[in-house]
Amino acid sequence: MKISLDELKQKKAVLSIEDIDFYLLNSIRRVMLSELPKLAIEDVVIYDNTTTLFDEIISHRLGLVPLPTDPDLLNFRDECICDGKGCPNCTVRYTLSKEGEGTVYSGDLQPSEASWRIGEDLVPIVELFNDQRLILEVEAVLGRAKDHAKWQVVTAPGYRLYPMIQFDSKNKKNVEAFVKELPEGLVTSVKKDTLELSDISKLPVFESYMDMEDIDFIRIEKDPRHIRFHFETDGSYSASKALKKSVDLFEQKLKDFTELIDDI
Repeated sequence: MKISLDELKQKKAVLSIEDIDFYLLNSIRRVMLSELPKLAIEDVVIYDNTTTLFDEIISHRLGLVPLPTDPDLLNFRDECICDGKGCPNCTVRYTLSKEGEGTVYSGDLQPSEASWRIGEDLVPIVELFNDQRLILEVEAVLGRAKDHAKWQVVTAPGYRLYPMIQFDSKNKKNVEAFVKELPEGLVTSVKKDTLELSDISKLPVFESYMDMEDIDFIRIEKDPRHIRFHFETDGSYSASKALKKSVDLFEQKLKDFTELIDDI
């Protein structure tokens, strides 16, 4: 297997993976979607709410705020030594108090400890008018997306096969003439009998030009052993952390499954 990094940002990653089976990559993708432990607001106590939104709507919006998560520092509440009562080992608390005209943002939630300060601090919760106010307290706990969507870390993980764009070498002059008509930078090289795109996500653009020009001397096939894998996070994890944690969880599941088989 060969893996190279095409793009890495705080909340986005794109990888080029060669010689990997679909089932393996799809298993990691499914772990990303449903198994990553994430911190999310579970309990909300509203002391005063004179806004235009009901308590339930505000609570729902609070639950979807991406909170910074370090699963190595927290226990799941139902597995904690406090027996689910809620202690610093399994629960993170925030308070919010705002009054007067303006918008209440996720950054207005004040953590009990500075290390849990919200990075995605511009998520709007509710707009205040005149002398309206909102005063509340919340508790956040670890959970998994398979139990509720508010605990979903990764959004839209997906993959596509790299294209193999080929042509007969005797048509190379026709291919070169066609490439000159394409947007600049779409095709990076024309070799003996293949073309390479600057970005495989631009393949539909290339195909649309082929259709318009009625090109029949270029063939596009998919390479089943070369995959482009991409995903984004909601900000609760960095992209690199989400990938590493997903692989660790998948590896642990394989170990657990092997032990169960050995016990049969």
